[in-house]
Amino acid sequence: MLKIFWVEDQFHWIDKFKIILENTDLENTALKTTELLKESNKAEKFAGNTQQNEVSVYKFYESASQAINQNKDVPDIVLLDANMNGDNDAGLSLSKLINHTWPAVPIIFLSEHSGTSTEQKVFEESQVTDFIAKHQQNIEQVLCWRIKALLRKSKVSNAAFDQIQNIKQNKIATNGPSSSDTNYIRSSNLVIDLLTWAVYWHGEKLMNPKNSQRPLAPTPRKILRYLVEASPLPLTTGQMEEKLELDRFNYASYRQHIKTLRHSFEDACERQGESGFIEKNQQGHGIVTFGDEGAYCWKT
Repeated sequence: MLKIFWVEDQFHWIDKFKIILENTDLENTALKTTELLKESNKAEKFAGNTQQNEVSVYKFYESASQAINQNKDVPDIVLLDANMNGDNDAGLSLSKLINHTWPAVPIIFLSEHSGTSTEQKVFEESQVTDFIAKHQQNIEQVLCWRIKALLRKSKVSNAAFDQIQNIKQNKIATNGPSSSDTNYIRSSNLVIDLLTWAVYWHGEKLMNPKNSQRPLAPTPRKILRYLVEASPLPLTTGQMEEKLELDRFNYASYRQHIKTLRHSFEDACERQGESGFIEKNQQGHGIVTFGDEGAYCWKT
């Protein structure tokens, strides 16, 4: 099941696309888009179907940016409208935030401003994959075709990336990075690859604790890097906010990312037949809570 993050403020577009995005198999093309279009106005058509995709719709810039900053559930693909509630730069601002928070997630603009200076600005100032005009023939099919093509391309790129990562991981696990290699940060048995942001603990790559097939999300990895670089000194919520350059970063966000990191370390230990990382944190090793001011530090 794909997770689609969609920002759109006009209800008629939501009504037009949502049922198709939810019920089209965008990964395997098992369901024909043309068949869905013929019955898209009949909700009972899908009453007994297993939903193919999870579509989260945000109608306001503020709610979308808050969800992105919370970084709880990384989507597979993002759909953005360029203009929201009269703000021509709303989509652009969100795309920049997504580039920063979810750098590996592809972005498609679905907009009425295709072929305008708005589209030019989006491509010049952010990392956007595609820009689709809403007003065109067979737009529902066009959107599904483009999403499928983008996902196929991403799978090929990810497969090649994973092969390179496996080679690098085996090398690191066996020999460790060279002491003169500035592309790595090392602290005891922790290795952070600064080129790919991959993180290894005793040679085991840290993965997303909610989905072991996904890598650890970017923000927790960056938090870990800054904690290691500051070690043995702690970093407060305010200090971490400055380093991350994120809007509305607070102690609740900081604490959630630390929780994610701790469970990711714990999972890596369990894959090696060990456990106890979280217990070691409580004993003053690893990611340690510091004082009552919302601070954390890395201690070996």
